[in-house]
Amino acid sequence: MAPLGDNVAPVAAAAAPGLVVSFGEMLIDFVPNVAGVSLAESGGFVKAPGGAPANVACAISKLGGSSAFVGKFGDDEFGHMLVDILKQSGVNAEGCLFDQHARTALAFVTLKSNGEREFMFYRNPSADMLLTEAELNLDLIRRARIFHYGSISLITEPCRSAHVAAMRAAKSAGILCSYDPNVRLPLWPSAQAARDGIMSIWKEADFIKVSDDEVAFLTQGDAHDEKNVLSLWFEGLKLLVVTDGEKGCRYFTKDFKGSLPGYSVDAVDTTGAGDAFVGSLLVSVAKDDSIFYNEAKLREVLQFSNACGAICTTKKGAIPALPTTATALELISKGSN
Repeated sequence: MAPLGDNVAPVAAAAAPGLVVSFGEMLIDFVPNVAGVSLAESGGFVKAPGGAPANVACAISKLGGSSAFVGKFGDDEFGHMLVDILKQSGVNAEGCLFDQHARTALAFVTLKSNGEREFMFYRNPSADMLLTEAELNLDLIRRARIFHYGSISLITEPCRSAHVAAMRAAKSAGILCSYDPNVRLPLWPSAQAARDGIMSIWKEADFIKVSDDEVAFLTQGDAHDEKNVLSLWFEGLKLLVVTDGEKGCRYFTKDFKGSLPGYSVDAVDTTGAGDAFVGSLLVSVAKDDSIFYNEAKLREVLQFSNACGAICTTKKGAIPALPTTATALELISKGSN
């Protein structure tokens, strides 16, 4: 392992940051208790709360930030369990609703031997898809410093219209918009529908995080060719971050660009790693958005985010594996890849 560079100091995400409101889906992930087998071969499953926007909200809270979640759940045991988990995690749940006629979404996750995963979803339709514009808690959204969302809430109506209305309300209130598309192809009618849907709101965001796989999918080109990455840039975007798994991340702003190495850990389940990364970054942005314009500060923050993402891969499930500031700083002290 190489030692940390002198110009990169650990940064903790602490001290009374502004509110981050996450919008979208929360569901139950059923994770096999043995890695490297198919769903059919698996002898049992571990029940884990999941859903990218909810993972981000819990990550923020666990790192000492202020977060809230806006979304809809089935009025069933799983739905109430998930909202209880949000509350126990310190997430403001006043934007959570229950639907008496639809179930909470479920996903069965296949874990490959390297910790990567595939998803099989049960949501036909699930309650999160049925959130309407009229049900939005716009007062909560307008209290935010940052409004964070993914793309799954764009797939079907009425949730798509609710998503767009919430995003427009945030933008008109001067709130920073954070977008992590979190591509889940099985949920879209086709690959092209996914590309079109994800890109339909692309230019509304102030900050976008994408994985290298998502760059390849969206550009239909090599994710490591900077021309392809920069084809996703647009005037007005403050920060584009590409996560490269254990290799770390690349960052692009109007004035500077660069990369930071990741951390070597024993990966068990990569579910939620990107959400831990985003959550830790948003804690810092909510506290001080000058990081968009100060490369030294941004590098400190991204180093911390890389550590948070790495730690999240060392346990099964997303929310149970989210790091604390102390565990992230401990990993940073050991050095990067």
